[in-house]
Amino acid sequence: MARQKQSGPEEPSTEDLAKQVDALRADLSNIAETLKALGLSQGEAVAEDLRARAEELRRKGEAQYEHLHARAEGLAEDADRLVREKPAMAMGIAAGLGFLVGLLMSRK
Repeated sequence: MARQKQSGPEEPSTEDLAKQVDALRADLSNIAETLKALGLSQGEAVAEDLRARAEELRRKGEAQYEHLHARAEGLAEDADRLVREKPAMAMGIAAGLGFLVGLLMSRK
């Protein structure tokens, strides 16, 4: 009896396998490029967010500096006015503070 070839799925050849491997390589390369582009865009978004936060902190720092500078000028003006209006009291306060600072500095 002669056997007949059964009609069914063909067995893959090495050429078919090579084509599939090449297609997989191309797909992996495309996936890698997509991931790279995604990473770069997210990195740029994070960098921009950090720049914006740094700018906000800089503006807040400058505003705080201006506030403290104005307050220090006001206190200096108050001290100057006190010295002009009541020189004896100002000298007494200065002497007292000098004595306290000297006392604290002499302790070890």
